Amino acid sequence: MMPQERDKDSLSVNPLFARPGEDTVASKTKLADGEMLPETAYQIVHDETMLDGNARLNLATFVSTWMDEHANKLYSETYDKNMIDKDEYPQTAQIEQNCWKILADLWHSPDPGGTIGTSTVGSSEACMLGGLALKRLWQHSRRADGKPTDKPNLVMSSAVQVCWEKFCNYFDVEARLVPISEDHKCLDGFELEKYVDENTIGVVAIMGVTYTGMYEPVKQIAAKLDEIQASTGLDIAIHVDGASGAMIAPFIQPDLEWDFTIPRVHSISTSGHKYGLVYPGLGWVVWRERQWLPEDLIFYVSYLGGDMPTFALNFSRPGAQVVLQFYLFLRLGRAGYAKVQQACQDVALYLSSGISEMGPFELWNDGSDIPVFAWRLKEGHTDKWSLYDLAERLRSKGWLVPAYPMPSNLENLTVERIVVRNGLSMDLADSLLNDIRTETDYLNRLESPMPQEAAHPGFHH
Repeated sequence: MMPQERDKDSLSVNPLFARPGEDTVASKTKLADGEMLPETAYQIVHDETMLDGNARLNLATFVSTWMDEHANKLYSETYDKNMIDKDEYPQTAQIEQNCWKILADLWHSPDPGGTIGTSTVGSSEACMLGGLALKRLWQHSRRADGKPTDKPNLVMSSAVQVCWEKFCNYFDVEARLVPISEDHKCLDGFELEKYVDENTIGVVAIMGVTYTGMYEPVKQIAAKLDEIQASTGLDIAIHVDGASGAMIAPFIQPDLEWDFTIPRVHSISTSGHKYGLVYPGLGWVVWRERQWLPEDLIFYVSYLGGDMPTFALNFSRPGAQVVLQFYLFLRLGRAGYAKVQQACQDVALYLSSGISEMGPFELWNDGSDIPVFAWRLKEGHTDKWSLYDLAERLRSKGWLVPAYPMPSNLENLTVERIVVRNGLSMDLADSLLNDIRTETDYLNRLESPMPQEAAHPGFHH
């Protein structure tokens, strides 16, 4: 008997849980004419998601994948809250204000209660709001001086997260990328004068570069902009992209100067769903002072029942994650966040030390900024395998440890990166190191090169 040809766009319903009278085949891509019992639909979707990876072993993502039972209970109680509807959910709106005021205080705003901020759906949106404020203020200044506004540019490292490239593309801003190099592994102010001019709306400084986890020295960048202003008159603001580092540095590097203690820093963004420890997606942006968010970026709407301001890019958006952020602020406080973040960094330093002791590898950085580090193969070690092959071997053990090329100017350099998040214990770190040693030993024994099709240069933000 010949097997039936399978329809790849359909789902088969297991006869063990199909109910009498139900179809045993469901389309993946078309709505059925009839209904399906909720128990059956649940089981199908449940089984489909089993094909996803183990989040605990995903060392590519920065995003939180675990919260405690009290947070999960709050989440289930607040699924329906719409962050935009401040008339219907005034207490959730107040909680949002509480959160960004806590962040403003944490980041040393001169007047935490008198400034302004907002939640967003992830920090990409928060970055775009920061960029839009810079652009609009620049436009106002140029128009007041009778100058054209058609050629804005934004200066940043070539290693910025893709959201900044999106911002420049979406909002017609020239992206001026300062290339990183072996000598200047991040934006540090070196030759910054070659990239800024009268059309520069601002400079982006990253607290935790996606590619490597390194902090860009905000104070040093600001000092270089001070020099440029003294010689040219150009007064250029900084937006700090603190997607990760803005929720790390205040707790485990409290003496580091990077935030609103530096007057040139006008706005800071972060991801609540990264080291803020909340489920995705949640971002925050806060301005140093209210004057740095132009009033004409704020919209007032009345059609939800009350006259309410909004300046986020999204309109309706989940309120539950905001509630969860407030829960964590209350539960952990400064001491709790410090313990969690320090535990992550301890694991990162342990892992980076273990990898650096393995013969083939050389660290790019060690995880002493945010708990993220990258390494490369030592030059001349082998022509039989690459870090892509190691990543593939580790994937077979369940670990997602991405390998990828560095950005322009270093695109021939391949690195591998580990992101240590809450939940990666020392025991798991030992297991990972053992697997890296085992797979490295296997690769070192190769007598001929690995097939190239084994290389999958995936990159996870």
